[in-house]
Amino acid sequence: MSTAPAAPGTPEAPVGPAALPAADRPDVAARLRDALLGASFTADGLLELLGAPAYAALARSETVPALRATRGDTPLELLVRLLLLQQPVPHARVADVLPVDACLETGWLARVGGDELAATVDVRPYAGLDGEDWFIVSDLGCAVGGAGGIGSHEEGVVLGVGGASTTLAGLTVRTPVAAALDLGTGSGIQALHASRHATRVTATDLNPRALHITALTLALSGAPAADLRKGSLFEPVRADERFDLIVSNPPFVISPGARLTYRDGGMAGDDLCRTLVQQAGERLNEGGFAQFLANWEHVEGEDWQDRLRSWVPRGCDAWIVQREVQDVTQYAELWLRDAGDHRADPAEYQARYDAWLEEFEARKVKAVGFGWITLHRTDSAAPSVVAEEWPHPVEQPLGDTVRAHFDRVGFLRDHDDAGLLDRHFRLVGEVVQEQVGLPGAEDPEHVVLRQHRGMRRATAVDTVGAGFAGVCDGTLSAGRILDAIAQLVGEDPVLLRDRTPAQIRLLVEQGFLEPADRPSED
Repeated sequence: MSTAPAAPGTPEAPVGPAALPAADRPDVAARLRDALLGASFTADGLLELLGAPAYAALARSETVPALRATRGDTPLELLVRLLLLQQPVPHARVADVLPVDACLETGWLARVGGDELAATVDVRPYAGLDGEDWFIVSDLGCAVGGAGGIGSHEEGVVLGVGGASTTLAGLTVRTPVAAALDLGTGSGIQALHASRHATRVTATDLNPRALHITALTLALSGAPAADLRKGSLFEPVRADERFDLIVSNPPFVISPGARLTYRDGGMAGDDLCRTLVQQAGERLNEGGFAQFLANWEHVEGEDWQDRLRSWVPRGCDAWIVQREVQDVTQYAELWLRDAGDHRADPAEYQARYDAWLEEFEARKVKAVGFGWITLHRTDSAAPSVVAEEWPHPVEQPLGDTVRAHFDRVGFLRDHDDAGLLDRHFRLVGEVVQEQVGLPGAEDPEHVVLRQHRGMRRATAVDTVGAGFAGVCDGTLSAGRILDAIAQLVGEDPVLLRDRTPAQIRLLVEQGFLEPADRPSED
């Protein structure tokens, strides 16, 4: 495996299922992009044409509703059939919409049958976080994912946009940075997002076909070319290189062997994710973020949270969120279906299923967790590592919430209890209070604060905590508020000041309160 990086924007020659369009003709990509936009071949245009049910069905790899919705002869219907549904279209009709000769010359289109044309890659319209009209290129049959399985079983196949891709894109902290690294770029969606706020984007992949397709995605979307490099994990990165942002949706599937490059990392168990996390710290500039999707093993006799905390590199704060847990049978079935193995010979399917369970049994794995891992390089001597389970709905995009979490962690680390009481706080917007108790009772049994933004957390507080949060508008210091509450309820203010900081810390840590950005002056 070569460690020498390719020149910026010039991936190695592709290998894999089929020939790909030329990646060194940005002029043709620009003309094709203009034609697609002119025909409203965009995410909004697709939704309007297909309707919500057919549009949603595409995400489940179900194309029949979309085929039924595109039986007309408009330019948009033609492009959906040609580029997204892989249907041959008459040459004369394509020539009315696209620069056909240039597309044939550069390999975007190919002649089939008599006088028909077919696409050589899937092209899926994709809306950026700020409404950008982008296009994600992938191998034929792989523009959308879902329970139906992928469209190809070639080892080097490159998939398009799936739920994991969009989840990571929504989680990523989107502050302007000098250098970003998309590790395991695949079809290039994370590099595409990074191009909007990073001066320099480096994208790596073990699969040279993925690098070629990333170049196509960036060119067709009108984004700057990235520095494309072949290699595994941080292998293509020079020893002296540092980044302000590292993102990766790696081949995290815990499987027996490495059948499919896009999903199977080829390391034992969850070693690929562990290695990725452990090596990321030294590749970050101070203040930088590294954000990953990951799977991890739940091993008999081990606490999963302690296990993942041991992965966190020195000098980094970490926020680890477990979104789902599956037992080993559910997990094996999920990925067998993902590869379409459930449609194969029953004996072959059974043998593969048995191999997964054999591997898990040998490693004493009882379940597998799915989730997010975010590192923040602070070089603090007292790092914060939060590992939690949160299977509940959250608001996407979540990047601002992730950044705010680490801002609060730093704030709390810098303030002891006395310093905390000297600060001013505000109740975060769209937090509501709920009181739970028996009908007619004088006092509620529970008081709950609930967020309607970000992580959408709920936390129980006592009456002092609820009263404190309710009057936090940045006007008075925390200490002054507690003194007023003590007078109101007839409690010793010294005792109240002594026992309340822990509750204030929890409310700040979980995002119910935020510092009002000034120390006390009263």
